Amino acid sequence: MYTRKTRATREAPMRDQDDQPDAREGQAGHTAGSRCGDPTRMRYDKRTRLPSMSTIELVDPELRDALALWPLLPLTAESLTRRRATALELIGAVPIPNLPDIATDEIHVESAFGAKPIRVLTYRPVTSDDPLPVIVHIHGGGFVMGAPEMKDVENRLFASELRCAIYSVDHRLAPEAPHPAPLEDIYSVFAWLHANAGQLGLDPARIGIKGESGGGGFAAAAALYARDRQGPRFAFQHLIYPMIDDRTAVRKDLHPYVGEFVWTQENNYFGWCSLLGEEPGSTDVSPYAAAARAADVSGLPPTYISVGGLDLFLEENMTYADRLSRAGVPVELHMYPRAYHGFYRATNARVTKQAEHDSREALRRFLHG
Repeated sequence: MYTRKTRATREAPMRDQDDQPDAREGQAGHTAGSRCGDPTRMRYDKRTRLPSMSTIELVDPELRDALALWPLLPLTAESLTRRRATALELIGAVPIPNLPDIATDEIHVESAFGAKPIRVLTYRPVTSDDPLPVIVHIHGGGFVMGAPEMKDVENRLFASELRCAIYSVDHRLAPEAPHPAPLEDIYSVFAWLHANAGQLGLDPARIGIKGESGGGGFAAAAALYARDRQGPRFAFQHLIYPMIDDRTAVRKDLHPYVGEFVWTQENNYFGWCSLLGEEPGSTDVSPYAAAARAADVSGLPPTYISVGGLDLFLEENMTYADRLSRAGVPVELHMYPRAYHGFYRATNARVTKQAEHDSREALRRFLHG
């Protein structure tokens, strides 16, 4: 495997030096939503809605116990450090499978934008007679939390079962590194993979992107960015309940039965404020931050979208799928009834097993036809 630090060979336009974060940990002193209101003081009659009854009765009974695994503490600037630590603590609780056919490594890829090198976890079959298809994986965490280790076990299993290489990106996090810093990290890794595919034993025509939640949002944004760069494009985008529309954070007409559990509108507001550095719903939000803002979605790669019927992102995901379909993009959309955001953590539930099967088989088709 490739243990040395490596340099991306594709160049991308540089931003002004004043705009460039000077550390992978972000800019000291930057606070979430510096031009946003305090999400903990949001007037519920203006920015959120409270259902007349709890939606717990609508939740699949097999998913209810798993709700106890999720923190109840709202996501705020004050709670962020603790929420990040909690998310990382959960990683160590999952046993790592023994897969002798898979080699794992950690590499560093030079930024195409002048930032610090990007840490990437890699997974690939030990032997392969042919160039491997590739998944660029983007972890979840609402733009403000998480690490590629969150999906370490799943990435090992996917690399083994799907006979592919996986590069999981440790992009910078908001609010310390707001947009476009995470996007630049992700695109840098993609550009490097494409430029060095022959040396790495990869198939440059089969490099797709996959992400969950906030990572799904970054994945969708990266697919748009790659399309508009007039360079290499992703072969597919695989989006699990992606966070793609900042306007959901401030909508007053939300679906009455979504967003009560796990990822609330209040949390969503904080995440978007952190990434944008301004009020969500503003008129000038870039589609490279919020993919749903793209005026034109034609020319994007074949797409898989999966979302729960009680997920805050239900409507934005369904709307995006419809727009893609109308633009001639092949779309596979799955909506799982009675499921909230992040329901995959209820690993023994039948709906989770079905969703995991659908997701895996979609990846298999993307990678191998």
